[in-house]
Parts: sequence; structure tokens; C-alpha cells
Amino acid sequence: MNALFIILTVLVLIAAVLLTIVVLLQNGKGGGLASNFAAGNQTFGVRQTADLLEKITWWLVAIILVLSIASAFTAGSSKKADVDVTDQVINTELPATPDFQAAPLPMENPSEAE
Repeated sequence: MNALFIILTVLVLIAAVLLTIVVLLQNGKGGGLASNFAAGNQTFGVRQTADLLEKITWWLVAIILVLSIASAFTAGSSKKADVDVTDQVINTELPATPDFQAAPLPMENPSEAE
């Protein structure tokens, strides 16, 4: 494993956990966890808090997308994977097999052979 791949994977996991928390804080149709923080909403205003949470959500989604694409490119950059398997198969010699004579195939209608 590549060290950069591991770092990107850890960052994706951290962003995913933060995204889960931010989504749970947002107001849904039923109120959500954000309704429990009424004191914070009075200070900043209800609409501003919802806008901030929505912006954070979209930023975290974008971060996860970019990090996932970057980790996909770094995962396949190992130097050990440059060996072509078809070259190995073509260049190997098959073991010698004894000659054998195939049995004749049975005919469908033996009366036609006569």
C-alpha cells in the first residue's frame, strides 16, 4: 500500500464522519437535532444556521468526491503491478504429454456405415 493512499483514505473517513454529523444537525421535516440548539439559533438566526450547515454539507461532499478520485489514482501506482501476466503464460513451456490416439467417434446410425 502506498502511504499517500492511506492518508487519503483516512481523510475520506474523517470527512464522512463530519458529513454524518452535519446532516444530523440539519432541520428536517420533523425538526431534527438542530431544533435542540435553540440558543444558538437565537444568536445567529435560524436561516443563517441552516445556510451554514447546508454549505458545510456541500463542501464535505465535494471534499469526499475529490479525495476519492485522487485515492483511486494513487491506489494503482504500485511499481510491482507492472508485470504482464500474458507474457508469463506465453513464455512458459508446457510439460511434455505422451502421444495418444483418439478413439473414433460413435456414429449416430450404425446402419448407414454399412
